[in-house]
Amino acid sequence: MTSRFTSGARGVAAARRESASRLPALPLAATLLTAMVALYMALVAFGNITDFDTNRQFVRHVLAMDTTFKDPDLMWRAITSHTLQDIAYVLIITWETVAALVLVAGAVSWVAGLRGRAGLGRARWLSTVGLLMVLLLFGAGFIAVGGEWFAMWQSKSWNGLDAATRNFTVAGIVLVLVHLPGTNSSAEQDD
Repeated sequence: MTSRFTSGARGVAAARRESASRLPALPLAATLLTAMVALYMALVAFGNITDFDTNRQFVRHVLAMDTTFKDPDLMWRAITSHTLQDIAYVLIITWETVAALVLVAGAVSWVAGLRGRAGLGRARWLSTVGLLMVLLLFGAGFIAVGGEWFAMWQSKSWNGLDAATRNFTVAGIVLVLVHLPGTNSSAEQDD
């Protein structure tokens, strides 16, 4: 009786090792990292909605260029209208919210794909769209437009370039991972 139990336990352990060796590591990583960026973007959007004024001041100062070197050759770019500044801020929050929702849908699709209920193509596509939205927001919006066009790099008080670069880098790394061979579909995982 003891030997049968021991051999049965060994068989279960061997089956677990075999199953773990077939764990789709790249799709699992894509799932977790997509979910992480989704969580981050959701928290950013939530924070901007619930504490509207804090980052509105950031956007206003960047667009007004009031803490830059005030070079007359650049100051013509400044946007000093509070209405236009607030419109820009609301557009940023809307973009963040949509990116978060798309990434959440991507993460849910990855989970469904890992459970074998769906292919991973939809998850990959949704993740790509959401991550590109994050890259555009932080790369084009904050680094290029805010940093260069509105000379945010000149401000000691209202400079978000480090945070934007960090967010851009993380989203870029996750996007590369999502597109590595082996994250395409369930069929590829078996090959």
